[in-house]
Amino acid sequence: MEDALAFNSVIEESFNKLWGAHFLVPDVISRVFIDSGSKRVVCEINEVLEYQCALVSKGDNQYVITVNKANRDKLGLKPGSPVRVRVWKDESEYGLPMPEELAELLKQDELGNQYFHALTAGKLRTLLFMINSAKTPDKRIERGIIVLEHLKKMKGKLDYKILNQDLRAPEF
Repeated sequence: MEDALAFNSVIEESFNKLWGAHFLVPDVISRVFIDSGSKRVVCEINEVLEYQCALVSKGDNQYVITVNKANRDKLGLKPGSPVRVRVWKDESEYGLPMPEELAELLKQDELGNQYFHALTAGKLRTLLFMINSAKTPDKRIERGIIVLEHLKKMKGKLDYKILNQDLRAPEF
């Protein structure tokens, strides 16, 4: 990506309940995105791994990018590992890939589509992550159906506790 901004950083352990590690984004880089009103970026680490993510505030006007365990394992990263990073603005519609199975379900289910697209961007990304994390197309279809049925049953509202129960024990 020709608009990419590059920098070096170091993997740090995160002491919170949401993610296990991150790296600090230099202020001059984070300001480019924050000042433009967008924290969503595409991140490339060590010229190997590319993923969509967000700049997350660490406080004191410092921002980090999280790196989940699966991605750290792919790259052999641990706290203290140096990383070469390139970031650019995420121009995608949702901030995560739309699984083709869900796209097809949305075409076939007008009410489910309306409820799905009425959700906040963060809730959409959560659902896309849930569906995308399935390893097989059949499982992505199953999860997509469960999500859309949940939205219809709840009249467009998300109840993660109920949704997670439905995902663990599908009724079909």
